[in-house]
Amino acid sequence: MTSIVQKDDQVLRQIAEEVPEEMIQSPKIGAVLKRMKAALDAQDDGVAIAAPQIGETLRMFIVSKHIFELPEDAAREENAGGKKIKKKLVGHLVFINPRLTKLSKEKVPMEEGCLSVRYLYGKVERSVKAAVEAYDERGKKFSRGAAGLLAQIFQHEMDHLDGVLFIDKAKDVKDMPPENNSRQQ
Repeated sequence: MTSIVQKDDQVLRQIAEEVPEEMIQSPKIGAVLKRMKAALDAQDDGVAIAAPQIGETLRMFIVSKHIFELPEDAAREENAGGKKIKKKLVGHLVFINPRLTKLSKEKVPMEEGCLSVRYLYGKVERSVKAAVEAYDERGKKFSRGAAGLLAQIFQHEMDHLDGVLFIDKAKDVKDMPPENNSRQQ
């Protein structure tokens, strides 16, 4: 299992390097993505992970497939409206060489934690909307806008790629280890 690098490791403070376009579909990048997915999937509370968090100084992050699941209540509402909606589980969303293209002026303090900063939590001022341009694992360029949690994830992961941890920006940081932590981190 791929372990997640913790806050004292200097790799988290480096600015990640862009992946050359011709390398995006290479076995090397595929292997890094596979390790990132395995590391993220091994966590109960993770929603995304950046390559530096597994020790790779590459400008890549992935977002968990689980944040895209349609909640059961939403499915019931849609069915009640006469539309048949099936819960669709998408794969992890992959961002290679991401670039923030827009951030809303409106910002709010958002509660954050990080798989590389166990078990600290604090409030970080984040834009409520964000847009990213990136390449997917097939080398196709795409843009994606987001609000709420996904916009927060974009900003948090982009910070990782620039060598910034959320605790550098957070206020009211608290150490909140789980009461029953039977899982190895």
